[in-house]
Amino acid sequence: MDVVVAALPLVVVAVLLVGLLWPATRAMPIAWIVALAVGLVWWNNPPTYLAASSIVGVMTALTILWIVFGALVLLYTLMQAGAFDRINRGFAAVSEDRRVQIVLLAFFLATFIEGAAGFGTPAAVVAPLLLALGFPALAAVIAALIGHIIAVTYGAVGTPIIVGIRDPLEVYEDQIVSEGGMSVAQYSNEVAAWAATYHALVGFVMPLFAVGMVVYFFGPREERSIQPALEVAPLCLFAGIAFAIPYWVSAWFLTAEFPSLIGSMIGGAITVAMLRAGYFQPDETWEFPPREEWPAHWVGAIEPGGENINGPGPNDGPSMSLLKAWSPYIFLVVLLVITRVWDPVAEFLTDADIGVDIATPVGEFTIGIVLAWQDILGQGLGADIAWVNVPGFWLILSALVAIPLFGMSGGEVKDAWIEAGEKLVSPFIALVFVIAMVQVMLLSGDAPGAAFDNSMIELLAIATANVVGPAYPFIAALIGGLGAAMAGSNTVSNITFGGFQFTAAHELDISSQIMVGTQAVGGAVGNLVAIHNIVAALATVGLVGQEGRVIRLNLIPLLYYAVFVGFWAMVFVYVMPDVLPAVFDVY
Repeated sequence: MDVVVAALPLVVVAVLLVGLLWPATRAMPIAWIVALAVGLVWWNNPPTYLAASSIVGVMTALTILWIVFGALVLLYTLMQAGAFDRINRGFAAVSEDRRVQIVLLAFFLATFIEGAAGFGTPAAVVAPLLLALGFPALAAVIAALIGHIIAVTYGAVGTPIIVGIRDPLEVYEDQIVSEGGMSVAQYSNEVAAWAATYHALVGFVMPLFAVGMVVYFFGPREERSIQPALEVAPLCLFAGIAFAIPYWVSAWFLTAEFPSLIGSMIGGAITVAMLRAGYFQPDETWEFPPREEWPAHWVGAIEPGGENINGPGPNDGPSMSLLKAWSPYIFLVVLLVITRVWDPVAEFLTDADIGVDIATPVGEFTIGIVLAWQDILGQGLGADIAWVNVPGFWLILSALVAIPLFGMSGGEVKDAWIEAGEKLVSPFIALVFVIAMVQVMLLSGDAPGAAFDNSMIELLAIATANVVGPAYPFIAALIGGLGAAMAGSNTVSNITFGGFQFTAAHELDISSQIMVGTQAVGGAVGNLVAIHNIVAALATVGLVGQEGRVIRLNLIPLLYYAVFVGFWAMVFVYVMPDVLPAVFDVY
């Protein structure tokens, strides 16, 4: 009964989001209320403690929203300036072959946008670009969703790791320090590195997967075949490897902010250079069937091949170089490298002692380089927002630098900021309540006089580990995928189930880093069938109402990813420690 009651908030989320298809803005407040009720009645948490737990969640949500806002401001600034359209045309001009365009736009451009902005942005941006090139709307959405999955774990400049893994695992800080001999930040970087290892081993074939799905399901119906995809398999595999190597290296030797950005920029540059040099170009150009043969469900309210959905920017023209168009993002990467790798700068930007302390009856506030609230409502809980250190600040700064660089007018800047703000309304409501719910569940076992030593999340994890036993690593990614499918976010999935995976791993006496890394990968894969992302992408191409078709088709790459990530998880946990103990003997 304790396990059933602990699961009630998650069951409510599943029923309302997946079963009844409620929007997250309606479902998440109800799930939070259910978590409060369980905490009050079953876990014996005082009302003030539940309020403090919720406030911790709200502050975490504000950190995420600060990053997302900065990412959207930079993206829409480049769109207004015409730079983004120039980047798109630079990719599209390499080849008229649809298969090559999928590799360059649905893989490299989509993974770059995911690394820079995340939160469903890639499919919502890339699908209209493919539509404008003449792709069927449904094919454009399928290609964009599949193409960016390998980058989702590090979306919005590492938010799923920084906020989704590191911050929630602060509740296990003493255990991580005493048993693992590392800080929570170091632990989360290790998790990010293991997640990149899974992705590199399994996800490097995603360009081929995206091409194969499009040519098979959207080619001539009377001669449906995978053969056109096999004809460009060398290009697809080269592109996947060119992305995966710098991606994996940056995850292991830099930080969690960079893998998707660096993998897409370096891999894309190498692949484009090879194509321009005449390598990997198809012998014959592949094209979709004639327009009049397309089924009605392929196309919605917007006709393919028309004017660019986003519209050409006012400053766009042949005089804008690709280097100039890319320069704000290059500037961003340089800033992030300096602030993450150069220790004196990194330490300054996270120094909570630089600021003004204000003592109040509801806790102690710090206003400075870090915004902090300690001893919230007198309950001993605390939270902070490192508003200068998190990527949101540097994203905003990069957007400000882009204004004089592109000679933008005040109206263009205003439009970019307004559009970014409008896009935050729904995520704001959903994130605040879902993360408040998760914090209530995570902290429920630490309340004064709590009925259980374990939190709701820990109790569920222990029960799951006991039922599944040694086979747990095989299904760990599916748990993360379920969270992302319900909430539409890898970050939220990690916040919800990161502690779950950590506890389950300890219950089974297996590596928690490898298991939490599996969670980070599963949370990315779940985006393939996340209804929120699918609806957003379909809306941009005028095809709302085809969600079921998209989910049905995307179950194919989801099944591939889940099976092979599960396979590698079993190998990493049970086989490799005996083969390479120095590498795989991890905490």
